[in-house]
Order: sequence, then C-alpha cells, then structure tokens
Amino acid sequence: MRAAVWDTYVQRPSGRVMHFDIVVNERITDKQAVIKYGQEYLKSKSLNDLDIRVEYCSFCHIAQATPEMEKQIKSSGFYIIEMENCS
Repeated sequence: MRAAVWDTYVQRPSGRVMHFDIVVNERITDKQAVIKYGQEYLKSKSLNDLDIRVEYCSFCHIAQATPEMEKQIKSSGFYIIEMENCS
C-alpha cells in the first residue's frame, strides 16, 4: 500500500513540541480528516486538551507502507510514527 505521510507538530503544556507523522492511505487528501486522526492519537495519550493547528500539519511525502503500518491503517484508518517528545 502506498501511504501519505503528514508531518505534525503539537505544543505540550510543558512547552515542549511533540513531533509525529500521521500516515494514511494515499487516497486521503483532506487535511481535516488527517487532523481528526491526529486528535484520536492525542486522546490515546491522554492529551485530549491539545489541538493540532492546521498550519502545523502538512503533507510531507508518499511512501510504501510497511506490513505493520498497512495493518493498522486498514483497521483504524491511520498509523502514527512518533518522532520527538511523544512520551
């Protein structure tokens, strides 16, 4: 599966900036849909009160999804790659 990678940044209450990629099926091009997936990820980390600002979520590139990514995308619609300050 070819997947679209969206580069995303969110400021935590501590001031540190979370950086993660939201990976979706390449056919998803609606930024609001991608942001919704990002909000689901934040809720899973008990960060419900944080918002993803539109200007801090942008399409980065198309890549071949790994089998793990593809499985997760098929079951929930997205896959997250944690980059910085996500713990």
